[in-house]
Amino acid sequence: MEFKNPKYIPCRIVISWPLWNTYREKLERIVMRYPLIFRGFKVGSIHYDEKIGVLGSNEERIDVFGCKWHFPLKGLQGVVVKHPLSDWNNLKNFKLLDPEDGVPTESRGLIPWNKIYDNLEKSYKSGSPVIASMPHSFFFQRLYYLRGYTNLLKDFIKKPPRIYQLVEMLTEYNLELIKRMLKFKHLDMIAFGDDLGNQYRMPISPKTFRVFIYPAYKKIFTFIRSHGIHVYLHSDGHVMEIVDQLIDTGLSVLNIHDLVNGIKNIAESCMGKICIDIDIDRQRIVPYGNPSQIKKHIKNIVETLARKDGGLMMTAGLYSPTPLENIKALIEAINENMWL
Repeated sequence: MEFKNPKYIPCRIVISWPLWNTYREKLERIVMRYPLIFRGFKVGSIHYDEKIGVLGSNEERIDVFGCKWHFPLKGLQGVVVKHPLSDWNNLKNFKLLDPEDGVPTESRGLIPWNKIYDNLEKSYKSGSPVIASMPHSFFFQRLYYLRGYTNLLKDFIKKPPRIYQLVEMLTEYNLELIKRMLKFKHLDMIAFGDDLGNQYRMPISPKTFRVFIYPAYKKIFTFIRSHGIHVYLHSDGHVMEIVDQLIDTGLSVLNIHDLVNGIKNIAESCMGKICIDIDIDRQRIVPYGNPSQIKKHIKNIVETLARKDGGLMMTAGLYSPTPLENIKALIEAINENMWL
C-alpha cells in the first residue's frame, strides 16, 4: 500500500460456501498446501451440510435497518425485497441505529463494540495487520436498500429534498461508527465495500456520483486518513468513469474487477496513484475457461499491473460452477506469479 518495495504481491482467495460444500475434503487438501495465500486456514473450520453441492434456500430475514431480505441459495448473499423507505412519508418516523450499539452487518444483526475491539486486539497481539471492517453496502447500496433501486435512481434525477436529508443522515451515521473504531489505537486500515457498478457501465453518471456519493466518501475517508490510517474500498462492477473521483476521496487501496473494467484501463488510470487490489475474474475465465487460460490470465495481470516498488494486491472470489481443476490452476498461478 505504501510503495515500499515488498518482496511479493499480497494475495488472497475467498472460496464461497457452496463450492466448499461441493468439493469438501478434496478442496481442503489443496488449500493446505498454500499457507501464504490461505492464511490461518484450519481443516475442520468449514461446516458442511448433509447434502453435497449447491443448495437452495427460502430463508427470509429483516435486517437492523428494517429491510426485508430473501436468500435463494444457502451460503450466499440474498437480495432486499422490501424497502422501509419506499414511501417517503415513512422518513418522518425513520431513525438510523444508535452507533453505540455496534456495527451493523449487511443483512444480519449488529456486532457489539466489545467483540470488535477484542478481535482487533487479537490481530494486534498476533502481529497481523489490524484491519477494521465497515459493513458491505455502507452507503450507495444502503440507500437503495432503504428506498428501492428504481426509487433511488428517480430521486437522483428529481432531487426531492428528502434524498439530501437521507444522504446526510447516512453520512453522519457512518462517521459516528468510524469515530468509535478509531478508539482502538493500533489500527492499520479500515475496509469498506459498496458495489457501484453494473456489468458494462455505471448505473449513475459521474456527475450524479459527484453530487450524492462523492461528498460522503470524501468526508469519511479523509477523516480516517487524517488519523494516519489506510482506507480500503471494494466495489463490484464497471467503475472506470469515476476512478478519478474515487482516488480523490483519499483511498489507499481500490479493489475492482479486472475484465469488467479492463486491465489496461486500470493500469492507465490507477498505477502509481493508488494501490490496486485487483479482483480476479469470477464470471468467465475462472469458472468456464481451462487451466492454461487461467494461468495466462494471471500472468498478464502481473505483467501489466505489478511494480517493483509495490502497489498491487490480488483477490479472487470463487463460486460455482468452478471446476476443481480450475481452482487448483488459479492457486498455482497466483503462487507462481506473486513474487516480485
